[in-house]
Amino acid sequence: MKVIVIGCTHAGTYAIQEILKDHPDTEVTVYEKNDNISFLSCGIALYLGGEVKDPAGLFYSSPDALAKLGAKVEMKHNVTDIDQANKTITVEDLDQSTTFTDTYDKLVITTGSLPIIPRISGIDNDKVMLCKNWNNAQELFKAAPDAKRITIVGAGYIGAELAEAYSKTGHEVTLIDSADRVLSKYYDKSFTDKIEQAYKDHGVHLQLEETVTGFEGSDSLTITTDKGSVETDLAILCIGFRPNTALLKDKVDMMPNGAIVTNEYMQTSDPDIFGAGDSVAVHFNPTGQNAYVPLATNAVRQGILVGKNLVKPTVKYMGTQSTSGLELYGMTMGSTGMTLDAALSQNMNAKQVLLTVNYRPDFMPTTEPVLMSLVYEPETHRILGGGLMSKYDITQSANTLSVCIQNQNTIDDLAMVDMLFQPNFDWPFNYLNLLAQAALDQEDEG
Repeated sequence: MKVIVIGCTHAGTYAIQEILKDHPDTEVTVYEKNDNISFLSCGIALYLGGEVKDPAGLFYSSPDALAKLGAKVEMKHNVTDIDQANKTITVEDLDQSTTFTDTYDKLVITTGSLPIIPRISGIDNDKVMLCKNWNNAQELFKAAPDAKRITIVGAGYIGAELAEAYSKTGHEVTLIDSADRVLSKYYDKSFTDKIEQAYKDHGVHLQLEETVTGFEGSDSLTITTDKGSVETDLAILCIGFRPNTALLKDKVDMMPNGAIVTNEYMQTSDPDIFGAGDSVAVHFNPTGQNAYVPLATNAVRQGILVGKNLVKPTVKYMGTQSTSGLELYGMTMGSTGMTLDAALSQNMNAKQVLLTVNYRPDFMPTTEPVLMSLVYEPETHRILGGGLMSKYDITQSANTLSVCIQNQNTIDDLAMVDMLFQPNFDWPFNYLNLLAQAALDQEDEG
């Protein structure tokens, strides 16, 4: 059997490894348009901020490593067309400027995502940069030392981390977002208020509820917005991502935004074409619907499932809670599922409980408060989402809440589930138990 894999970052790398592990006789050819694979883009801010000294650690595989497994790896090769009827693809060799065709029995689409670039005046200015892949990271690494002022456009995870990183390297940082809060998709206002104060304490200028309308300048850069302008030396766009799926447009089922729809075995509407990673929709368990959630965690799981299900349906996709974590200025944060705002925006009947408790008893030499949120359905008590923040590392507790959502557990379950007690770590009731108990108290009072 001949398998062609198009694209090789997270999903592609894991799909290739699993295919060759489970089906060692398979002929696997990989076409990747870039000159590198498996780059952990989530580590860019750590690299640019100087915390990661050796960027080689941000790669967990290589073309040689995949070749040793048995794959034929073709770097700097861009697939330009797919002919489903004849099971062929058209490929451009970017180094040789030649074009050829190849055939497949099974095709794996792991083409990832592209940064959203708004069509506004001056967007092609040399001082307007992106932060998505290894090449972007190298360009930023070279450009930032010569920039006194850096403006980040977009206050999602990448923008939030870059703002912190550059505020620690002596830059004058401005963070712009059209939303009224930073990280608004991931955390409720009680959390983002604390994050925003931390930015202000470290000299980051926040310009929220403000939309960029253009860029102009050569020696310095003027960013115009719907509320004024900002003078800066460098702008970094972190607005978001969109599926890179033009190859399959009108050829397989897609969401309105272009994310490929697959079944629970990662097959598209064409059973000989599989999809995984940022180019593919996920099954979002809190709603039970398809969603677009471009995360490396989703990509690697879907990539493995492609390998396991390549020959016959074997292992079902479990879906996702979009669980994520972040550290800013010594504060650790974890979130999973839906915020209250997200649930209400989808017309779900949802309620939220907020609770702040110390993570371990007050008689211990030190302790730290934990701010927590739990979102749930009042009728069924089913848990929909949650978030945590503390100077103590609470990120693994977001994973616990993720499992609760995955298994459709209720606040009643979480209130009394068995968790360890040891004063070094927590109370006789873990702080997650206490959070769920607060939700039950809220329902009793309601």
